[in-house]
Formats: sequence, structure tokens, C-alpha cells
Amino acid sequence: MNSVFDATARGQFRDHYPEGPHKLRHSMESHRLLTLEALAKLGEALPEKSVEFNRGDLPIGVLGKDVPKTGLSIGDTIRQVETSGSWAVLKNIEQVPAYRDLLIGLLGELKPLIEDKTGKMMLEQGFIFVSSPGSMTPFHFDPEHNILMQLRGKKVMTMFPAGDARFAPDEVHESYQTGGEFRNLTWDDAFLADGKEWHLTPGDALFVPVMAPHFVRNGDSVSISLSITWRSEWTYAEADARAFNRLVRKLGLRPKAPGRYPASNLGKAYVWRAVRKLGLG
Repeated sequence: MNSVFDATARGQFRDHYPEGPHKLRHSMESHRLLTLEALAKLGEALPEKSVEFNRGDLPIGVLGKDVPKTGLSIGDTIRQVETSGSWAVLKNIEQVPAYRDLLIGLLGELKPLIEDKTGKMMLEQGFIFVSSPGSMTPFHFDPEHNILMQLRGKKVMTMFPAGDARFAPDEVHESYQTGGEFRNLTWDDAFLADGKEWHLTPGDALFVPVMAPHFVRNGDSVSISLSITWRSEWTYAEADARAFNRLVRKLGLRPKAPGRYPASNLGKAYVWRAVRKLGLG
């Protein structure tokens, strides 16, 4: 099978990973597993907890509890996405063998480059987004290394610097990493001046650094995107250091935020892991 990421794309990825957002090209605009009908069937086959679908005409900043539903099933939401005004995500597609093979094949092309920088690739996961024209994915962040591959339609991701507390305060990170209720980040229109727009068309892919806040606005046609994601020991150490900081903050102290890659956050992470193992966290 021909490579989906050619030598130029792999070189771009090598030069920018893991902290530099960047675009690269892929050659997977069409695939039998990624048609609307195939995705509708995938949505119907996945466990209920692995599908999310709601109205797509949302503001940039909206709380999870305020996101309205479509009134349709996941299958019909996808089949009628041209007119349903919806946004849908199919999570952990690797639960279905054919999609796991697809995911592992894609990540396999980049695995040597990834492991050269951040060590062993862990927790490989895939997410597929199907969006009606004009849909919005509100302001949020994600805990994984992520490549968003645009397959159909156009969209614009507006991304903000990872680790900058102006856009995602330390307390929000800490709550997220300790199981607090979290869905979307609090939005302020003043943020726009510091966001960078990334325009994606079929064949484009965008690398999104861990915890880089972003929102996504769909174009004027149906969009299908595939996110291929993975974790590294660095991401787990950063997450556990955030959890440790929440514990310290409860004691009335003001802990220093974890450092971004390649800073080591293992000291705090090891302490938190010991606390959690003892059932004290």
C-alpha cells in the first residue's frame, strides 16, 4: 500500500513535532470506510458512550450542559448531515477491527519519528467528525498528540498557544486532570487577536499540540475529518503534575504550572502517582 504521508509530509512532521502546530498533506481523501453511509453504520455499531451528536449552530463558547441535541439518532444525524444542522463525533473508532487497522496503519507511518522525540507511542485512538455546513466545534482543548486529517469539505481551526494560562487557566487544567466536570473552555472575544487560523481542505492535515486550545468552524458544505491521536509518557507526566498541583492548591499554596515539552514533570508526577496508589488523592 502506498504511504498516506509522503516523504515531504514526514519531514515536516519530524521538524515540528511535538510542540509546533503545522500543516502537512495526506493522500486519503477517499476511503470506503469513510463514506457517509459507512460512518452512519459505524455510529450505529459503536457503544452509546462512544458517540456524541448535537446541534451544530453553536457559539464559540458554550457550556456542555447548554449544547442542544438534534432529536435524531446517530445514524440519521450522519445520513442527513447535509440538512440536519448537526455536528457528530465517533469516538474510539479503534473498537471496530477494520477501523483499528486503518488507524494503526496511519500512525505506523509516523511512529519512528514520534518515538524518536517523545518515546513510546501509547493509547492510539481515532475520532471521526461529521459536520453540517456552518457547524461550530466550541472552544476546548484535548490531552493527546493529534493530527486532524480533512477528508471532505472545508473548515477553519483557530488555535491558541498551548500552555498559556490566558486561554486555559491552570485551575481548569487541574480540574480536568482530576475528573472534574469539563467540556468546553470559557470564551472571551478578546482572545481572537491571539488565535491563528488554519484553513483545511481535503488532503490537508493539521498537527495540534497537546492541550492547545482551539475552536473549529465548518465551511459551507458537509465536512468529514479524522483525528488520529496518541499519548506519550510526557503527556501522562504533565497530566499527573497538574493533578498534584490541584492537591497542593487545596492546601492554600500556589504551585508552579508544569513545563511544556521537553521539560520533565516527572517529580510531581511520581508524587501524585504514589498519592493516588495510596488512595489519598
